[in-house]
Order: sequence, then structure tokens, then C-alpha cells
Amino acid sequence: MDSLTSKIRNKSIELGFSAIGFSKATALKEDGQKLHDWLENGNHADMHWMTRHADLRIDPEKLMATSNTIISVILNYRPAHKQPPDVPQIAKYAYGRDYHKVIKKKLFRLIDYMKEIEPHTQARAFVDSAPVLEHAWARKSGLGWIGKHSLLINRKWGSYILIGEVFTNLELTYNQHQEIDLCGSCTKCIDACPTNAITQPYVVDARKCISYHTIENKNELPTSLQPQFQNWVFGCDICQDICPYNKKTPEHNEPDFEPRFSLLNMTKEKWANLSGQEFYETFNGTPVMRAKYEGLQRNIRFINDKKTESKSTNTNN
Repeated sequence: MDSLTSKIRNKSIELGFSAIGFSKATALKEDGQKLHDWLENGNHADMHWMTRHADLRIDPEKLMATSNTIISVILNYRPAHKQPPDVPQIAKYAYGRDYHKVIKKKLFRLIDYMKEIEPHTQARAFVDSAPVLEHAWARKSGLGWIGKHSLLINRKWGSYILIGEVFTNLELTYNQHQEIDLCGSCTKCIDACPTNAITQPYVVDARKCISYHTIENKNELPTSLQPQFQNWVFGCDICQDICPYNKKTPEHNEPDFEPRFSLLNMTKEKWANLSGQEFYETFNGTPVMRAKYEGLQRNIRFINDKKTESKSTNTNN
């Protein structure tokens, strides 16, 4: 098993993954209870799909009956180049090509390799494509700990990391050491959240979360949170930008994650007057397409209306 595990580990690094871990495919009872409590408190807002198939999230055998091992991988996406701070902002994971496609392509290649060295291999790859508790599996496999902002943090790569899994029938050498929680008494992410969406350590209320509202919320945006949205129009990185573990992490070396020139050079005026054609040319193939042109326009108007109202108030005063 050690030899097979080492071969898979080496192949994953060759494919460009930042790190890989292995854990026994057993029911996640403790994490399942946390998920149940989170849902019971309504923290998922109107993401009703999260309430469906909750049992599949907890027990891997219900997703793949022959599961023996969960292989977790992480991929760093910290960019070398960022948007100017005074223009509408999108989350850094959305700068380049859609990570679902990037990671899944690598996972399929990893599975092909596994089948080459072990022909009886059965495996399924997941990247946000099924009810999988990806953060829990990554933690269990030794890839980091869950920060107070509810995201996985790795000692070397911080939290600017994306996660993928392979469920397989192979029995491999499992991680025996889970990373301790190194957040300690730090509350920077909680204090920095402008909408107080991190209601307590490790708990995020989507109803207050900028990322939720700019991506998942298909209805009117809450005017009560408008002053706190700052410049965010797709996702939000505030709690990650402030995290000490992200201060000196390496920049990614994944070509598919490189931002397009047109994105980095968009001015305030270009954002305000973004046409459908420009939207397609700038964001086609990126996660931003999920919001669609109308959704991004809604978000841009929302933050611009906030600024217009603020200027009007200051003038009247």
C-alpha cells in the first residue's frame, strides 16, 4: 500500500496539485452533526440544494458503494497580479479559467494513472459536483485545519486553495495525523467581515455573506447590507486577505488561473459601462459566467447606487 500511495502522491505533484492526502472512507458523524445544526439554523439562506441528500454528504458509501479511500487534493490559486483596489472586485479564485474544469481534468488524469498501475481501480472524481464535505475530507487527510472563516487553511499554502476529491475502492496508506487548529486566539477574519457574516468562530451565515449575495442570491440584494458591500461584485476575499496565514504564501504556477489582461485593466468607467459582448470576452470560461451578465450588472449597480447615495448625503450635509 505504501508503494502504491507514494506513486499516486508523486503523480499528483507531477500533475500540478499543491498537496494530496488520503483518508479512510468512513461516515463523518461529527461533521455531519455540524452540518445538520448549520442547516437547522437557516445559515444556508435559500440554497435549498444543500438540504437535499444530506446523508450523501456524511456517508461516502452512499455516493460510491465501493469506496475505501478518499483522496483529497488542493491547488493553490494565489495570484501574482491583482485588480486595482478602486474598481469593482471579483474573488481571486475567479480570475482565470473555471477551477471545476481545471481540477477535474487533472483528477481524471490521476485516475487514468491509477488504473494503469492497478487495473481493478474504481474511482470517481468530485469538484463541487456532488454532495461532498470537501473541507472535512481535506482536514481528515492531513491537508490543513478549518479556520474561523470556515475555510481550509494549509500551513504552506494558506487558504487560497481549491479542493478536489477522488473516491476509490483502493486501500491506501491513510493519514494518521490531523493538523491542529493553529488559529489560536486570532479573530482577524471575524473582525474584518463588514457584514458580520461570521457569527461565531467557524460559523458563516450566508444571509449576511457578500459572497453568497453576489453569486447565489438570485433575488434583490439586501439594502440593509448595501453600505458594507464595498467594491465586491462577485464573491469576496476580505476574510482571506486579512488572514495571517495568507501573508507569505507562494503564488500559484497554474497557467489556467492567470487573469486575463482585459480584467486587470478594467477601469471604473469600463465596469460601469460593461456591455454584454465585453462581459463574454472578459469572463467566458471563468467562474464569473455563473452570475451571468444580468447578475453581474445587478451587482455593479448595487455598489454604484451605494456610492451615489453616499455622495448625495455628503452634499446635502
